[in-house]
Amino acid sequence: MTTLFDPMKIGDIDVANRLAMAPLTRNRSPKAVPNDLNVTYYEQRATAGLIITEGTPITHQGQGYADVPGLYLQQAIDGWKKVTDAVHAKGGKIVTQLWHVGRVSHVSLQPNGAAPVAPSAIPAGGKTYIINPDGTGEFVETSAPRALEASEIPGIVDDFRKAARAAMDAGFDGVEIHAANGYLIDQFLKTGANQRTDDYGGSVENRARFLLEVVDAVSGEIGAGRTGIRLSPTTPANGISDDDPQAIFDYVAAQLATRDLSFIHVIEGATGGDRSFQYEGTSFDYDAFKATYRNAGGKAGWMVNNGYDRETAMQAVESGRADMVSFGRLFIANPDLVERLETGAALNDPDGSTFYGGGAKGYTDYPALDAAA
Repeated sequence: MTTLFDPMKIGDIDVANRLAMAPLTRNRSPKAVPNDLNVTYYEQRATAGLIITEGTPITHQGQGYADVPGLYLQQAIDGWKKVTDAVHAKGGKIVTQLWHVGRVSHVSLQPNGAAPVAPSAIPAGGKTYIINPDGTGEFVETSAPRALEASEIPGIVDDFRKAARAAMDAGFDGVEIHAANGYLIDQFLKTGANQRTDDYGGSVENRARFLLEVVDAVSGEIGAGRTGIRLSPTTPANGISDDDPQAIFDYVAAQLATRDLSFIHVIEGATGGDRSFQYEGTSFDYDAFKATYRNAGGKAGWMVNNGYDRETAMQAVESGRADMVSFGRLFIANPDLVERLETGAALNDPDGSTFYGGGAKGYTDYPALDAAA
């Protein structure tokens, strides 16, 4: 019987176990450049089968939160190289999450104070994190976006390609395309954010076009076996919604099945909330979604996420419902989470007040088992 702690191969990446560290925005990289504190944080968690870094904006326009590391400055690539070297020295594997936030941004974070971009000029109605002139941080309402011109879209697709190449230059084992949680790719997918009438709006084929163009550009640059993708079919995060998520995501699943990716990373239900959440007036079957992918020939590792604990994660892998399980908050508080789950040891509790911004406190000071003994 396959267990959560068995090794496997996802695409071209060999992983030591089936626990992944989920991407976690921590706002500890001033000026979008990874630093020595970030190196320590990721190095501490290198026993994860796969580390997926925090969302990493592909361009300045893709930035939506203060003090998150990017992939568009040489200093950032150099900073990430220190992270990947440290993780690899500990025997770990690490991919970076390629991120364009779309409308989930603020003018103070955009080049020249411009409006954020989106498929349609529909505000997200959420909040983002900014740094004030006095150095304090706070959550503020996102700014109203403008609709992208069709002529701009190929350039953003190419920005994803360039970021994927930068990731490989920085020593990553691959990338995860962020197509979840109400950010730009998810905005194109879903009817609540996409009211376009051109080739990128309307039908499921049109709304999926941007996602597939990004996947093809990235995988063409670095190889499909080092390209993963994160999807969230029913999350309400960042004001996102859809009239018929089963239709759009079954189409996406069938299309991704032909592309031989490394892994498909699925957030089940509401991100960080109810795993059974559904959009009003709709229904979505996650098992049917996976079946559509497999029946179309898809062989990528199937990774699930959202509120899993030791028992439910073990059951998901042992039953064959998932190949890997990703953990977020538990990895924040437990750098040695793999050992703790394998042995059944007690877990540290995460301190939510230190999740976003700050220094070492609540970031690199959680004790490992040997330190707590």
